[in-house]
Amino acid sequence: MESRRLYHGTGPGPITPDGCAVDYYAMLTPSGEPERIHAAIPEGASILELGAGAGRITHSLLALGHKVVAVDESPEMLAHVRGAETVCSSIQSLALHRTFDVVLLMSFVIETADDELRRAFLRTCREHVADDGCVILQRQPPEWYDTIRPFERDTDDGRTVRMTEISRPEPDLLAATMEYTVDDRRWTHFFLSRRLDDDFLEAELGEAGLTMSGFLGGDRGWVRAVPR
Repeated sequence: MESRRLYHGTGPGPITPDGCAVDYYAMLTPSGEPERIHAAIPEGASILELGAGAGRITHSLLALGHKVVAVDESPEMLAHVRGAETVCSSIQSLALHRTFDVVLLMSFVIETADDELRRAFLRTCREHVADDGCVILQRQPPEWYDTIRPFERDTDDGRTVRMTEISRPEPDLLAATMEYTVDDRRWTHFFLSRRLDDDFLEAELGEAGLTMSGFLGGDRGWVRAVPR
């Protein structure tokens, strides 16, 4: 499946291959994600963060006492990361030849509609997680795909976030366009994502040598997986 059909973006400044606006992502701050991860893993655990972007989560994990290796295919994104080892690479081609206590794959990257790409992501996770470690994946809860509707909201830090278009080309696929506005700057991001219900995700994990072991804090959007 061609990447252009899966995601693309517009707006000022650099745009990454998956359609994300670097200048916009560099503005974002965490919303409790680092603390949620920290509570679910050992103190001082080593973390491989796949798709780290501009360090929104990286910097807080460092502050919580973890050693983080931040991976992203965009050098413009990684230029914003401070204090962590950075690796400029796509997730699917990463080969560090070392393992980590935790492999982190956030921001719904796992929901790519490209089945082969998703399986490659999971293989990378398995190749880089220690045998006694864990992989933490962020997905939308499966029911989100049935209930999501266009919306608009203003944030406390002066951003306006809109989901302007939604379609469902297949029962388990969602196509949507996000629009982000800050002052006179405007970015759009189109994505096509696949619903990952528990049975489907467990089968995909199994092919990569992983298995689901629960959810973080009972939130089904945060999946913990371990080597089989």
